[in-house]
Amino acid sequence: MTAPGPRRWACLEAVRHFDPSRRVPVWLQHGDLPAARVGCVAVEHVADLLAALPRLRVDVAHALGRGLTLRCEAGGLPALAAPLAALHQQMHRDGRLRGWRGESYALTDLDAHPPGTPLPAVLVPIERAASRFWGSLTLGAHGNGYVADAAGRPTHLWVARRSRRKPTDPGRLDNLIGGGVPIGQTPFEALMREGWEEAGLPAQTLRQARPGGVYALLADIPDGFQREHLHVHDVALPAGQVPVNQDGEVDEFMCLPLEAALDLAAGTEMTVHAALSTLDFALRHRLLATDEHARLDALTAVLREPVGADPHG
Repeated sequence: MTAPGPRRWACLEAVRHFDPSRRVPVWLQHGDLPAARVGCVAVEHVADLLAALPRLRVDVAHALGRGLTLRCEAGGLPALAAPLAALHQQMHRDGRLRGWRGESYALTDLDAHPPGTPLPAVLVPIERAASRFWGSLTLGAHGNGYVADAAGRPTHLWVARRSRRKPTDPGRLDNLIGGGVPIGQTPFEALMREGWEEAGLPAQTLRQARPGGVYALLADIPDGFQREHLHVHDVALPAGQVPVNQDGEVDEFMCLPLEAALDLAAGTEMTVHAALSTLDFALRHRLLATDEHARLDALTAVLREPVGADPHG
C-alpha cells in the first residue's frame, strides 16, 4: 500500500495571490497633513469614482493613472464619512456591493499597522461591505475549537458548516468561531462576541482562549481586494460539550478526529481563513510529521511577518 503524500494546503496559494497592475492605491489627505495610504481600488472603477465623488463634495485627484487622493477640506477627514456612506448605499442599490452588514469598519493608515501591532486610529468609518472595494485593512478573529486527552494533547477539532444563506462562502466549512472585527472591538473581544453568537459558548469558556498566530492576507477576490490581519485563537472544549448556534449563521457542527479535520483544511472545502487558522493550530501543537512541519512552518512564517513590498504602495 502506498503511503499518503504530503497535504497540499491550498489556502497557502490563496492568501498571497494578486496582480498589482489591476489596482491603484488610494490616499486620504486633509489640509497640509501628509496623505495616508488607506487602500486600493480596481483600475476599472477609477473613472466612476472621478465622476461620482465630486458630486458628493469630495475632492479626488488622479495621480497620472497611479492612484487616487481623496480630500474633504470642510470638516476634515471625518466629513468624508457621510459622502462615502451615500456612495456605498448607491453601489449597494446598483448591486455592486453585496452582503450589506450594517457594521462599521475603518479606513486607516496602512503604513502604521503591521500585523500584531496595536489597533490604529480610525480615519474614516465605512460600511463593512465596502472594505474589499477599497482594499482597506480589515481584522479577523478565528477560534479553533478542540478537544484534548487527559494529557492535554488535542484529539479532535470542531468544524462548522456555514449557513447556505450567508452572502460570503455559503455552505463551506469553517472553524468553530470566525468573524470580522468591527470598529470599537479588539480581535479578542470579537472572538468573545462571535463565540456566543455562532457557537453558544459561555464567557468563562471563551476567556480561556489562547492566542495563536497573526497572519497578513493579500489577495484579489471577486469583491475586490482582501487585505486582512487574521488573529488566530485556540478554544478548548470539554468532551461532551456541543456548540449550539445562536444567530442562524451555522448549519451544523462536526467534532472530527484530528487527521480528518486536517485533511479537510488542507483541501478546498474550508474557507481560506479557516484553513489557515487550522494549519496554525497544527503547527503550534506539532501535529504534523517532522518534514511536513518544517516545510509548512517556513511557508507560514512569511505570512506572519510585516508585509515588505506592498503590492499597491
